[in-house]
Amino acid sequence: MSLIEQYLPDYGFREVHSCVIMAKPSVVLHAAAAYQPETDPFFRKMIGLRELPMRIGARISDKQTEVVLPFGLHNFTLLEQRDDALVYGLIGRFWRPDFGLVPVSDGQAYRQFNKAGVAKLALVFSAASQGENITRLETETRVFCPDLASRLKFTPYWYLIRPVSGLIRSRILKSIKQDSENS
Repeated sequence: MSLIEQYLPDYGFREVHSCVIMAKPSVVLHAAAAYQPETDPFFRKMIGLRELPMRIGARISDKQTEVVLPFGLHNFTLLEQRDDALVYGLIGRFWRPDFGLVPVSDGQAYRQFNKAGVAKLALVFSAASQGENITRLETETRVFCPDLASRLKFTPYWYLIRPVSGLIRSRILKSIKQDSENS
């Protein structure tokens, strides 16, 4: 059973991207674990655009004193790391301007969480050896909406962000590839 299957076997939305990297799987996963999407100017611009309604709302309601860091990998919880994969989890109402995030402490809390109207997202990086110093890195994202109401709210959001999300994933893989092959 794959690592993502252990955390989110049921899902309604899925996106997969991969690349081949000239490095050992351990080097590739180390680079994946160290990657910070916030260092990518495209990511920062797209997250800034995504967060614009939230920031305008804060300005209008005079809540600018509540400084919120831009969305990034720090919002995710590392659920588990193995020699061949690492999986992150995120729980929330992603369609809301503030993402409606629900903090989760670890993999067990993530698995046990089950609340109507709140979606669960799992993001995995898997590294598979394809030969000596050749690794296939795959990133997979799954989203589970527990009820019709959350599916109806998440679906248009998914189709709106999916093209940009795909571009971001491709850029993440390219960066991990460069870091892995240059180390």
